Amino acid sequence: MKILCIGDSNTYGFDPRSYIGSRYPENVRWADRLTGHEVINCGLNGMTVPRNHNRAIGLIKSNEPDLVVVMLGTNDLTGGLSAERIAERMGDFLDSISSLGRPVLLIAPPVLQYGEWVMDDDIIEESQQLGDEYRKLAERKGCLFDDAGKWGIDLTYDGVHFSPEGHTAFAEHMNNLFRSKRTDCGGDAH
Repeated sequence: MKILCIGDSNTYGFDPRSYIGSRYPENVRWADRLTGHEVINCGLNGMTVPRNHNRAIGLIKSNEPDLVVVMLGTNDLTGGLSAERIAERMGDFLDSISSLGRPVLLIAPPVLQYGEWVMDDDIIEESQQLGDEYRKLAERKGCLFDDAGKWGIDLTYDGVHFSPEGHTAFAEHMNNLFRSKRTDCGGDAH
């Protein structure tokens, strides 16, 4: 199966220990550890739920994936948006990319934790609500869904980025999803 992953720095594999925006090695990054699949990692540091969908549409059209995995919302949260507002934007984004006829797996990002980048109770509370908002959205839009906020993903000192162990846990969960075939076209990842 060809999988196109659209996400932020946690999909890209950003290593927060670096000073110049380096990535974890391929053998650490979750998107590069999905076994038995061709993965196109379109993670981008700082990415929010896009208002302009042209880039994503172009990536999907040019790569013709069997599945599009979308995990966004963390940067929107740290930018001060509510979970409800992020889900509204995500709804527009899903409408745009779903029109291309490719199944979409929407993943709610892990819940943020206190750290160097997260010092506000409100951001953490909104982060906790994002999974429920995305679940309702996925049901309305008819796309696949899973909530990484329930996966126990280890984050680094900044409260946002996956640790190497977090990438391992994320990759294991994704591989289990694919092995269970709950992400086949028309399947259910709930």
